[in-house]
Amino acid sequence: MQSEFREVRERAGLSVEESAGLLKVSAKTIYRWENGETTPNAVFVNALKGMVAREGGPSNGFHDFTFIDLFAGIGGIRRGFEAAGGKCVFTSEWDTYAQKTYKANFPDDDHEINGDITKIDEHDIPDHDVLLAGFPCQPFSIAGVSKKNALGRQHGFMDKAQGTLFFDVLRILKAKRPAAFLLENVKNLKSHNKGDTFDTIIGALENELGYHVTTEVIDAKGYVPQHRERIFIVGFREENAFDISKLRFNDPKTGPRLDSILHSPNEEPEEHFTRPVDVPGANEASVVSDKYTLSDKLWNYLQAYAEKHKAKGNGFGFGLCGPDDTARTLSARYYKDGSEILIAQEGRNPRRLTPRECARLMGFDRPGQMTMKIPVSDTRAYKQFGNAVAVPVIEDIAMKMKPYIMAAILKQDEAGPLFAEAGAAE
Repeated sequence: MQSEFREVRERAGLSVEESAGLLKVSAKTIYRWENGETTPNAVFVNALKGMVAREGGPSNGFHDFTFIDLFAGIGGIRRGFEAAGGKCVFTSEWDTYAQKTYKANFPDDDHEINGDITKIDEHDIPDHDVLLAGFPCQPFSIAGVSKKNALGRQHGFMDKAQGTLFFDVLRILKAKRPAAFLLENVKNLKSHNKGDTFDTIIGALENELGYHVTTEVIDAKGYVPQHRERIFIVGFREENAFDISKLRFNDPKTGPRLDSILHSPNEEPEEHFTRPVDVPGANEASVVSDKYTLSDKLWNYLQAYAEKHKAKGNGFGFGLCGPDDTARTLSARYYKDGSEILIAQEGRNPRRLTPRECARLMGFDRPGQMTMKIPVSDTRAYKQFGNAVAVPVIEDIAMKMKPYIMAAILKQDEAGPLFAEAGAAE
């Protein structure tokens, strides 16, 4: 008698090898399940059922869940959730230069990049399982709230958020009701406006939209050689055991060092960032372009500035790094003077990171993966990477969220016709 697993696999149009790859098991394990030698965990069977129900077979390409990418920047959050098996079905990013980088790195999208999210009707956004947003932090005005109080009218958290970009996240969540969401922001969001901003955000998500919300501040230093603390807000529509604050993330004390992202002399020259070594017989293939080395004028200014503030007892100054160090937080202002992350050079003034090194520092470029395309000027690239997320952190969060996302999807889909048929076949 044909096993249930084989029936679902064939209905999905998958070969043994393809299903093994999707489920992260060996082909030998699949054969044992189908021959009745062992019984697969129901999770594996349900995973294939979900793929069939949601995809209608392999002709449309496989994914485990869908998501939308709001305030998308250059796609860092998207990369993390694609690595976990998600498919992006909607993108919004208003900055045209960020759009250019995004398009260059996601050229096969079946949807256009939408611009200003405030001008998009929430009902025009496709249904999706997960909403992702690295939304900008803005002060929430109390003017409208004060007016309602004066008129004796009730107001809620969503009213208080009107006029901010976070309100656009709320109205989309309210209209589309995805199974889950992930929001990302700077660590100081919790203390912004004396905590009122954060209270408004959590209040709107929990009390008005009914999501079950947990939060955690994560330092990317455990994943990339950079101290970068960000707050992550995770919500699920249905109550479950997911609590991001109780999960284990990489220890910042044991993370990589800058030598893992700095230019290697063995790299092939890359136009704009590096140049060939022009010494006959040299063992090196390329060196960092001279334009990234600070001029005497700028280097003298930064040293004098640091001494001035040191004399006043302040901690302001440049961050001079070597290959065994970790960097300060890369910011969007890095293009101005590069002072927060300067790389020491023997016998020369220090230099800035190249945009390629910034891509590595943020986890966009990693060994064994396709090299990220950087189609914009250095100034724009520095701004984009400074505003981006550390991709490996997002990947880890996405993988930890995935079982709960899939459980929510399967619970929702269990009433569908495919599952009724599968139940009858059993």
